[in-house]
Amino acid sequence: MKDEVRAGVLVVIVAAVALLACQRPAVNDVAAPTRTMRRVTDDLGRTIIVPVKITRVVSTAPSITEMVFAAGGGGRLVGVTTFCNYPEEAKSIAKIGDTMTPNMETIVALKPDVVFVSTASQLETFTRTLEQSGIAAYVTNPTSLDGVFESMQNLAELLGADDRTMNFVVTLSGRESFVRHALLLPRNGDAVTVVPVFVQISKEPLFTIGKESFLNQVIEAAGGRSVTDDVATAFPKLSKETASTLRPEAIILSDSPDNQEPNEVFRNSPAVKNGRVYKINADILSRPGPRLVDALEQIAKVLHPEKF
Repeated sequence: MKDEVRAGVLVVIVAAVALLACQRPAVNDVAAPTRTMRRVTDDLGRTIIVPVKITRVVSTAPSITEMVFAAGGGGRLVGVTTFCNYPEEAKSIAKIGDTMTPNMETIVALKPDVVFVSTASQLETFTRTLEQSGIAAYVTNPTSLDGVFESMQNLAELLGADDRTMNFVVTLSGRESFVRHALLLPRNGDAVTVVPVFVQISKEPLFTIGKESFLNQVIEAAGGRSVTDDVATAFPKLSKETASTLRPEAIILSDSPDNQEPNEVFRNSPAVKNGRVYKINADILSRPGPRLVDALEQIAKVLHPEKF
């Protein structure tokens, strides 16, 4: 009889424990906290959905990396390209490959809230892969100096920058305005005469800037005019026959080891004959980011030294 009672009590205890276990939610069933999202518009006019508070971002171009740091978001960068070498902190961030062939597996593994993409040509591949992982692709692709300022303001707002960061954008714009104003002042002579300029991106093959390049406005703001501003695309390759007809009065070299002197086609140009060949650091000249204002100031000073 005692054994039957003991067995009955044991059955009741086991049943009670089982009932409690059924009522207690499993750890894996606890719903993860939801993140508040918002809709934003990128440089291509695309509407994308991102968290209200963005904490992890990936950059696919050196210009974007520089803009993110300038916008106060450098601490949120978890991945950058192998070409991202400025500012110094960018060198220690995890690398996702280069701009043209990023490693998508690496990007997804970094779990970013947003991947900043620099060109529309990257967009299809990025969008298809990233959307499957719930990651937004935001295109920032300024095509002028004004566009750089606008993109930086957009990034600052997107990342929740403080007033100090927004003031930095205003400072950059002010530096551009100073250059334009200085070129108009009748100091040491009248207002400047516009200088026909050839920008040599590479010597062989001969690449330059075309009508879609952001550098056209930089050259114009510096008191020059690109002699290839009517050539199709942003960075066209020129034949020597075409280049020989240009006759620039100044040549700007994108300073790199294989681009230290003008292409031989310019040996009889006014620029070479008058010694008006200038080198500008390739990084600040080729990246549509905050240091583009540095390039503007340097170009203005070599084209019109009497004004500065």
